[in-house]
Amino acid sequence: MNPLKIIKNGILTENPTFVLLLGMCPTLATTSSAINGMSMGLATMFVLICSNTVISLIKNLVPDQVRIPAYIVVIAGFVTVLEMVMKAYVPALYASLGLFIPLIVVNCIVLGRAESVAAKSGIVHSAFDGVGIGLGFTLSLTLLGFVREFLGTGKVFGATFYPEEYGSLVFILAPGAFLVLGLLQGLVRAIGNKKKS
Repeated sequence: MNPLKIIKNGILTENPTFVLLLGMCPTLATTSSAINGMSMGLATMFVLICSNTVISLIKNLVPDQVRIPAYIVVIAGFVTVLEMVMKAYVPALYASLGLFIPLIVVNCIVLGRAESVAAKSGIVHSAFDGVGIGLGFTLSLTLLGFVREFLGTGKVFGATFYPEEYGSLVFILAPGAFLVLGLLQGLVRAIGNKKKS
């Protein structure tokens, strides 16, 4: 399969956030700012690419009865590496994302791609699938964080667009996450339906 087509599939056709509706917990919890959303997406993308590649390599060596625990061990290994690197080099970001970094181990996007793609495909296809799904997740979380931060504080990536007192606090809080996610999903569906017709 064409690598660009695999990546496009992860960004548009099988976007984890707006199409498949997977990984909603970190999506809603970590997108109070654009930088947090982007960082969570990039962290997940790293784990997706690495775990998909390794699982594709070992798929014929793992007995069927223990494949899920074996996949989780592989995923947990990469999450541990990511966690140690973040603690060492970006402790403020790690503190901001908190518990959601270790929870990547049980993220249904990562385990789902391991089971549906990496366990059935070659190494190159699995790696590009990790890139595509990871990019789709990163772009979705960054967009969600961008909209929430802009409407809630008037700032995005440290740039101020309007005074913070004019922002609406609800967009930074949990109800705002649901509201913005619903509106963006509706917008994505409307654009997708318009292209089909």
